[in-house]
Amino acid sequence: MDISKDIRYVGVNDHETDMFEGQYAIPNGMSYNSYVILDEKIAVTDTVDRKFTHEWLDNISAACDGRAPDYLIVHHMEPGHSANITQFMNAYPNAVIVAGAKAFTMMNNFFGKDYEDRRVVVGEGDTLSLGMHTLTFFAVPMVHWPEVMMSYDDVDKALFSADAFGKFGALDVEDEWDGEARRYYFGIVGKYGTQVQALLKKMAGIDIRTICPLHGPAVSDKLEHCVDLYNTWSSYGVESDGIVIAYTSVYGNTKKAVELLAGKLREKGCPNVIVNDLARMDMSKAVEDAFRYGKLVLATTTYNADVFPFMKEFINHLTERAFKNRTVALIENGSWAPQAAKTMKAMLDGCKNLTFAETQVRILSAMNEENKAQIEALADELAKEYSARNGETANKNDFTALFKIGYGLYVVTSNDGKKDNGLIVNTVSQVTDSPNRVAVCINKQNYSHHVIKQTGIMNVNCLSVDAPFSVFKDFGFRSGRTVDKFADMTPPRSDNGLAFLPQYINAFMSLKVEQYVDLDTHGMFICSVTEARVMSDRETMTYTYYQKNVKPKPQTEGKKGWVCKVCGYIHEDEKLPEDFICPLCKHGAADFEPIK
Repeated sequence: MDISKDIRYVGVNDHETDMFEGQYAIPNGMSYNSYVILDEKIAVTDTVDRKFTHEWLDNISAACDGRAPDYLIVHHMEPGHSANITQFMNAYPNAVIVAGAKAFTMMNNFFGKDYEDRRVVVGEGDTLSLGMHTLTFFAVPMVHWPEVMMSYDDVDKALFSADAFGKFGALDVEDEWDGEARRYYFGIVGKYGTQVQALLKKMAGIDIRTICPLHGPAVSDKLEHCVDLYNTWSSYGVESDGIVIAYTSVYGNTKKAVELLAGKLREKGCPNVIVNDLARMDMSKAVEDAFRYGKLVLATTTYNADVFPFMKEFINHLTERAFKNRTVALIENGSWAPQAAKTMKAMLDGCKNLTFAETQVRILSAMNEENKAQIEALADELAKEYSARNGETANKNDFTALFKIGYGLYVVTSNDGKKDNGLIVNTVSQVTDSPNRVAVCINKQNYSHHVIKQTGIMNVNCLSVDAPFSVFKDFGFRSGRTVDKFADMTPPRSDNGLAFLPQYINAFMSLKVEQYVDLDTHGMFICSVTEARVMSDRETMTYTYYQKNVKPKPQTEGKKGWVCKVCGYIHEDEKLPEDFICPLCKHGAADFEPIK
């Protein structure tokens, strides 16, 4: 797994340990990564677990080919990465340790010495020249220990990322990155989403071609994919569409209720229904699923005036990792005084932005007809948006969809005869209700304006507040003439044949153009409504909400010039031409403001 001719891998694979950190099953083992950077000076990054001292030192010796390392760079002091600091320093008496100040304090705590006479203390922005290669250091506290540093090699564009972007699994076992990286993230790093978001902002300003974590493979060919996943995970976004049912059952009656609900959800079009028996599965996998999907059903019994122990453990795992931004439904069982639902809800009280299902199922020992009706109602509530996506089950004349229109943000979809297209608009309004007429204004410079003038049809997708910035980036900052905006998805279709978004919308309307009004820079399409579906009750994304909560803050520090108020694009020049058009969002000079 060498990174380049100058960066050599000298880490080890561990197939001896069965439980990482004593709690995470690792059937495919674990890697402890270390690298040698060969230059006029030689640097070794991090050590490995204490069980592999001699194998690691042999790897270093082979990579250095008779030369002695000059530096040991310590990014992270967790014992799996720092255990052999003393052995390295004894083997190479002229070597110097490079680390942050907090790491040296921890070194003294672990080993009784802080190498005051053989060290270089580095902080944010400090550099270390090895000759041709220069390393720049970044402080990333609490990702996931307070002393963590990362370093960036300016020649091979490699980021040594400590535990970030790591995964379970040894390097001599091939498995999918996403799954074990996700379980690793939510198990090890998941509590520190805010700190990971700060890291991603730092990374955005660096030309990175390879990420070298302390566990798992180096990431290069799937770099953008992995960074996008980290952004979703650390912002507590929904990665995959579906519903997780996590349950415990003593005598099998709660299990029967869960199986009935799971079957109903599948019948109603839910794309993924994951059923997890908390007493019989890897708890870290159950936690991973809860953070991966957008909806969670908790089903358990009242037990000792509390909830069943495995459910209690599961919820504790969620709360200590800042579980948020999810829909939660509750099913309780009890023979004489059921109170599991009340207890579970209280346990989740500190979690932010949870929406609890209106339907709650209460079973007294075994299911009855009333419970079956409650489960049917809960399935309807949870699967509403999935049913609305399905052309066979959707209510296509739900004109309450028009109530979702406000001064919000929308994705207008169309098709040019070769591919689907979409763009962001903020000017949609209902102009009459008998008959229903909707007006949509689109900038003439947008390719969609040209397409809709030709075809006379469009779909207006009402974005909800859970829409991430990636939606605006994908549909707002690229031209459909040159880019296939639906290249990575197979979207559902309305009766007019056009695509609509499979998620992040609370309604959509299919429109037929009845009249066109030329408004100089824009065109207004006055349309009849041919189909209207309501997907969910989530709030519509307003322009204000987008500005305050979704749009990333532009990185203007140290820069001079002008910043786009719409998308954050920075134009570094003293003057902004009056006819300047933002290359990202296509807004004019009026939407730019000077960087202060």
